[in-house]
Amino acid sequence: MDRDSSDEDDDRRTLTHQNDAPRSSFQVEVLEPQMRRRPKLAFHKAYLFALVLPILIVLIYFSADIGSLFTSDISSFKFNTVSDRTRESQLQALHLLNQQQSSLLSLWNHTFVSSDKNITAVQFDDIKAALLTQITFNKHIQQTLLSPYKTGNTLQNGTALDSDSAGFGFRSCRKVDQRFSERRTIEWRPKPNKFLLAICLSGQMSNHLICLEKHMFFAAVLNRALVIPSSRFDYQYNRVLDIEHINDCIGRKAVVPFEEFMKMKKHHAHIDKFICYFASPQPCYIDEEHLKKLKSLGISMAKLEAAWKNEDVKNPSPKTVKDVEEKFGSNDDLIAIGDVYFADVERDWVSQPGGPIAHKCKTLIEPSKLILLTAERFIQTYLGSNFIALHFRRHGFLKFCNAKKPSCFYPIPQAADCITRMVEKANTPVIYLSTDAAESETGLLQSMIVLNGKTIPLVKRPPRNSAEKWDALLYRHGLEGDHQVEAMLDKTICAMASVFVGAPGSTFTEDILRLRKDWGTASLCDEYLCQGEDPNFISGEGSMTLH
Repeated sequence: MDRDSSDEDDDRRTLTHQNDAPRSSFQVEVLEPQMRRRPKLAFHKAYLFALVLPILIVLIYFSADIGSLFTSDISSFKFNTVSDRTRESQLQALHLLNQQQSSLLSLWNHTFVSSDKNITAVQFDDIKAALLTQITFNKHIQQTLLSPYKTGNTLQNGTALDSDSAGFGFRSCRKVDQRFSERRTIEWRPKPNKFLLAICLSGQMSNHLICLEKHMFFAAVLNRALVIPSSRFDYQYNRVLDIEHINDCIGRKAVVPFEEFMKMKKHHAHIDKFICYFASPQPCYIDEEHLKKLKSLGISMAKLEAAWKNEDVKNPSPKTVKDVEEKFGSNDDLIAIGDVYFADVERDWVSQPGGPIAHKCKTLIEPSKLILLTAERFIQTYLGSNFIALHFRRHGFLKFCNAKKPSCFYPIPQAADCITRMVEKANTPVIYLSTDAAESETGLLQSMIVLNGKTIPLVKRPPRNSAEKWDALLYRHGLEGDHQVEAMLDKTICAMASVFVGAPGSTFTEDILRLRKDWGTASLCDEYLCQGEDPNFISGEGSMTLH
């Protein structure tokens, strides 16, 4: 499994600078994108006739005598077959038609007729959402074809262009029904004086939060309280997370801060078993420097031992609860388990909305109350209730993405085109931009996101200004300028958006998706940037070779 090792310093410098987990290729218009799992549709294939018809019309457009087919307003167009603009628009339209064809074929292949020939209300809503996606896409093709004859929002003959992107009579970007009542959960009931020390060392904060969530699952399975690592060994979690929120949700003391634990142990504790989930590339994914840090904190330990001799972070094998109980179960008071960020344990169970542990809240791991309230104040000040959030990852991403097949690094014009289509589909007036990109890139991106002659503003969090009060809470509590706090604030704003467009392969994006799923804010329109498209240019693939 590939990971973005170039991210190691990103969280200290930028807001959207996280280690990356591998993803498979994505489909833009596929009815079941990987970002959201939805049941296959009960769908009569006769519906597809309405979708295929626009393609036939455009093909006739290119092959037939236009004058003989259209005798009304369109016949007054002055076509110039050698016009550069016309040729360019036709080539763009053909490219879009090819994408639409792939999407329609995928939709065809993912549909079936139910045995009772009936379509449920939910399935019918999904069909309508898929149809609207294709209608919007077809409208984009029409505008591309007509662009050489367009002035503002009218054609050269004065005919107005339809600009209503939300007039189809239903919402295409409705919230996803997460079916929280159907969750499969496990009770977390720690035994007295039985603890698990979490070890999370892979990557930056987003990776550590994923690791911490998996450690909580392990602790629940093993009936142990989880000890949150010291800030001298790991991140200072209490600045970004509400630790007591976790205990309140569980209804008992399940999570213990390191300082509190060491006070209970009179400032010295011994790890009776230090078990490595992974044996390669090095046991427990821990180096000598971190082992010395543990000892400096008053921790002594037994020799590291591997649960599985051949378990490698690059190719983790699926494990079950039974495997965890067999390999990590113990009567010892304190055990430690090496980094489990890459662990593949009960994937569907762990990744379900709300997580695998029984609790009374929406999610266990969420931003602190100060960060939550600050995010709400920012949204009220700058964005309002209807906005798209875009995680536009660039720093260190070119090399990382180009090592993947297909690449996930898109030229600015192509990215702008994808974002503009989403703005039209979601019918939102503003975009929140979470990015580490240079001003030269964001400036060009802003200039190219134009819909119906109107520029769609990209909003970033501004530098602190004493005249603005939305971030006063962070300032008063000494959290201003903390890069981890600012990154979590960015995630929180994105998690509250109407629609979210993420960076494929980024754990920063994945943590936002987790929050949206758990909070119930996930939308049917959530997707990765240019999902389903390949970059139209990839460095190193041309005819030129460096010597």
